[in-house]
Amino acid sequence: MGRNCAVARKGWTGLSLCVLCFLCVLCAARQDVGAQPDPKQMAGIPRPVDDLPNGAVSVRLIRGELSNNIASHPVELRVGSKVLTVKTDESGRAQFNDLTPNATVKAIADVDGEHLESQEFPAPARGGIRLMLVATDRSKGPATTPDAPAIAGQVVLGDQSRIIMEPREEAIELFYLLDIANKARVPVNTTAPFVFDLPKDARGTGIMEGSSPQASVAGTRVTVQGPFAPGHTFVQVACELPAADGSVEIAQKLPANFEQLTVVVKKVDATTLSSPQLKEQREIPANGELFIAATGGPVAAGQPIRLSLSGVPHHSSAPRTAALTLAIGIVLVGTWAAARSTDHVSIRAAERKRLLARRDKLFNDLIRQEHDHRNGRTDDRRYAARRDDLLAALEQVYAALDIDTGADPARRAGIATPLGGLGAT
Repeated sequence: MGRNCAVARKGWTGLSLCVLCFLCVLCAARQDVGAQPDPKQMAGIPRPVDDLPNGAVSVRLIRGELSNNIASHPVELRVGSKVLTVKTDESGRAQFNDLTPNATVKAIADVDGEHLESQEFPAPARGGIRLMLVATDRSKGPATTPDAPAIAGQVVLGDQSRIIMEPREEAIELFYLLDIANKARVPVNTTAPFVFDLPKDARGTGIMEGSSPQASVAGTRVTVQGPFAPGHTFVQVACELPAADGSVEIAQKLPANFEQLTVVVKKVDATTLSSPQLKEQREIPANGELFIAATGGPVAAGQPIRLSLSGVPHHSSAPRTAALTLAIGIVLVGTWAAARSTDHVSIRAAERKRLLARRDKLFNDLIRQEHDHRNGRTDDRRYAARRDDLLAALEQVYAALDIDTGADPARRAGIATPLGGLGAT
């Protein structure tokens, strides 16, 4: 399980910039129609931009609202094993320049005892990254009471939920990044357990690092234990699906309402994504690769999310079929040859049995001739001729019995059937 989870984490790192860029596109679209984004929803999410120097990361620190910047406050950036510290300016921004491309980084700040962290992400090779860290505005009082007793309630799969697919050779890596949102002020227990089953042919299933400890997996079944605290519970599940013929069909049921279906696919060669539940698709380049980003409307709990992926790299089945046909042919020929060999052995055994019977009969005839001659029942001339014939026939039988090979030992020894005209006496 550990190895599979490591593979899953590696796959998510490769796709993260594309996913984050796509989320930023969604946020921009919501702002265009007049929606007011919740800063907490965007907190800690890196956003690729081209208005910063290459290899730069800008961290904006605010309290509660976008207009409430926190100035002259230290912000840390962990770059691998190193920690860089820069104070925010009047606009609440701390900028880190000349970072090592693709190094793993994370922004951190502590405001009034509240620890804030961003997601981990690779430092950009081209362009820069902007992100926000959002502290709680304590002047407005607590918005939730997470220590209150849990009540019966519902959760939804929030805006940060998405399904991600990355094609491999004859397989795809599948990621469910679930934002389980409790919009109540207190913890809730759902009326039904938060349990769902991955596709039955899923393999290497695992819970990814950074997920809530409430999540667990057994085989292809994922369980998230309640109660759910106010806000967001993040669960990231990874698995692999076979795609021997270059296509995959997914029908996934989830136990909570999906507020907006979001799917991201790494495009490899002729990869295409289709679903009647997806309303919009666009191709987004990121880090020299191309991704398909698609959105749809809400999906009700228990309703299958149907996704079809084609164009997955795979080998042609023709060589495999030819090899299988050849193997079957070899088995059939071997079986036929073995049967013939068995028949040949049976024929030789029958022929040897016939020769032994002939030998015994000739011996009996020879003994009877000797007995008749001694008792005067046959003359010398007839006795001598008959005795010579019997001895000659016996020599031929013994010669045939001494031959170990050949399908017709009697014929190879020159014995006619019946023997040389010698009839029974």
